[in-house]
Amino acid sequence: MVLGPAAPPPSVIEVLTGSPFGFQLLAERLPLFDPYGWDPDQGLDDAVAALGWTCRRQGADDDRQALAMLREAVKSGPILAGPVENGLLYHQPGMTAPIGADHFVVVLEADDELIRFHDPHGHPYATLPARDFLAAWRADTIAYRTTPYTMRDDFQRARTVSPENALLAALPGVVAWLRGRDLPVPSGTLGGGAGIERLACLITDGLKPEVHDHLVHFAVRVGARRLGDAAAALARLGCGEAAAVATRQARLVGGLQYDLVAGHSAAAAETLHRLAPTYEELAAALG
Repeated sequence: MVLGPAAPPPSVIEVLTGSPFGFQLLAERLPLFDPYGWDPDQGLDDAVAALGWTCRRQGADDDRQALAMLREAVKSGPILAGPVENGLLYHQPGMTAPIGADHFVVVLEADDELIRFHDPHGHPYATLPARDFLAAWRADTIAYRTTPYTMRDDFQRARTVSPENALLAALPGVVAWLRGRDLPVPSGTLGGGAGIERLACLITDGLKPEVHDHLVHFAVRVGARRLGDAAAALARLGCGEAAAVATRQARLVGGLQYDLVAGHSAAAAETLHRLAPTYEELAAALG
């Protein structure tokens, strides 16, 4: 949305963030189909660099400084703003308060009263009163944010990198994500197959309502989509064995949706037991 005609497909960008390659159960409580220690903010930086681009990343200390920063930057083109607190994006039906869910949007226009932006959740040219947008953009409830009001602008292409070459160069990092990097995580966090097995136990014992809702409204469909993107990227590179493993992972994760919604706990747990060893299988196929 900000790179213009030179941008690769969104699925390539998704893979270059590293998001499909692992699983983490944060604090032995919150399941996410992304690697142990991974977060979207770092993933974005990784993808931008892998594609041969640079950008300016900055934040602000308060609403006044943030709005002035945004108004000045948007004069030169679209701004990638985020993380933002999704629950405070009041243009989305049902959003009335913080829910601890992160999101990113592309700001097009800004003044003291109104912010206009593209929301990739499915709302082009959305608007919010400036005060509401700033509250969401401050991202007080997003654990991984490093600065309030984070934005990226001034995207410049430093070198030409084809999607295929970017993906090839990313493969060693993919294996590292799959096998676990030594990164700071909340106490009790489990990654990869160990996290999957623990999630199976939690489902068998009965999930807390908020964890169940997180899985069926967000985590499962995002995880399956990411793995589908990964499978397509690996097939594009001729990594047939690895693509087959990623496809099997996508099918397993996607297959959780109905069983979780329908309350078929035993079936969902069995699917997770089959999923657990596939992270090492994918690492081996790529290694």
